[in-house]
Amino acid sequence: MKASVSVQLGQQLHLTPQLLQSIRLLQLDAQQLQMEVARVLEQNPMLELDEEAATADAGAVPESGADAVQLETAAFDELPESSMWDVAGASWSGEGEDRMQRIAEPGSSDPCVRVLQRLALELDPKSLEIAAFWLEHCDDAGYLEGDHEALLLRACARFDVAAPRIEAIRQRLLHGEPAGLAARDVGECLQAQLAALPAPCAARPLAARILEHCVAELASHDHAGIARRLHAEEADVAEAVRLVLSLQPRPAQAEAGQPDDAGYVIPDVVVWHADRQWRVALNPATAPKLAVNGAYERALAQAGDSEGAGRLRELLQEARWLTRGLSMRYDTLLRTTRVIVERQAAFLERGDEAMAPLTLKEVADAIGMHESTVSRITSGKYVQTPRGTFELKHFFAVRLEGANVSGAAVKAMVRRLIESEPAARPLADDAIAALLARQGVNIARRTVAKYREQMSIAPARERRRGTAPLLARAG
Repeated sequence: MKASVSVQLGQQLHLTPQLLQSIRLLQLDAQQLQMEVARVLEQNPMLELDEEAATADAGAVPESGADAVQLETAAFDELPESSMWDVAGASWSGEGEDRMQRIAEPGSSDPCVRVLQRLALELDPKSLEIAAFWLEHCDDAGYLEGDHEALLLRACARFDVAAPRIEAIRQRLLHGEPAGLAARDVGECLQAQLAALPAPCAARPLAARILEHCVAELASHDHAGIARRLHAEEADVAEAVRLVLSLQPRPAQAEAGQPDDAGYVIPDVVVWHADRQWRVALNPATAPKLAVNGAYERALAQAGDSEGAGRLRELLQEARWLTRGLSMRYDTLLRTTRVIVERQAAFLERGDEAMAPLTLKEVADAIGMHESTVSRITSGKYVQTPRGTFELKHFFAVRLEGANVSGAAVKAMVRRLIESEPAARPLADDAIAALLARQGVNIARRTVAKYREQMSIAPARERRRGTAPLLARAG
């Protein structure tokens, strides 16, 4: 056997400790990052928390045309309405004796306080005061105390705001977390909780009809009577009744029993519209800034090769790697959010029906990084927008085959058409497909059926039995 020597050229990626650390920092969520920062501050004396540091303004995104989206990365001190972040000091009312005038510390066990702490991330100050008004007039179970119409008139006079806006904020409480809060009665409370159940939930439409038409039979456990009245199978009625009985008729007590961090998130990024442009900034509460301790660094430089200096130099190097890794995380998060906001500006302005198709690859190409990097930085990271708080993954939508719209937008269109249909003549799936075709969206009847089922909306023949469309508010 003859021995030979050959030369081959190839490329191989070596993951250095610094690169591995940067990748790990990218995929941590806000809570995990806080724990990691606390750990390294305890273990590495070369690091200190830089409380005065602020993110430098990255400037406006260059315009690519006359209609380019105006978008700017803002510094921490440019965030809108400090009360959005300083929950503990936000004022809800000008009345000094008002028990809801100021929100307590984040660890408060008062369920109304906890609800307002969450809403402070999404509502403007005036709307937050109105929400506090509704909660002030709820009993210990979470139901309105007093006549709804009388409370509505009192709120209109107190805040000088039109009744529809006052009621819209009550509806926000009713369908928020916990669902059913500020309900007028137990029926409205349980209907809201049914709507809030995650899809799919096959028994939900029938359960909603039972609450609407058969409360007396439900109280007497008359399953046969319910089945006769609603023209349903008794086995289906039994399943729907079990679903109703699993709900919480005292929503305020359900909230009081939750752990402090349940049901809400703190956004990593905040997006708002000002001066005719979209602005993006990191939330300082979830973006801790670390710096190398200057005094220790200078002392180490003067120590030379003295005993013990070697280990300190290792700690210094680790500190520098960590600060660079955090800077990379924040920069990547901002750049990714900027691209997402630019591509989904129509959604932020008009809602779900304007959700544009968007993929990880498109964002990765725009910021010059790999798809895996974009996937890591958007997982478990949340952005607060004027339309609500969303995980960054929410903004990625699959393009509908053969169309220039996303599946998410078409699903929202299907929901809108069903919500506006006549109660006595609900739209069949093929009729919905035909109406969408008139709007330039050509999809098959089976696609309409798939989206309807994903939203836990009953077919037309079942919706005709009620007085209004039975819709699930799927999250």
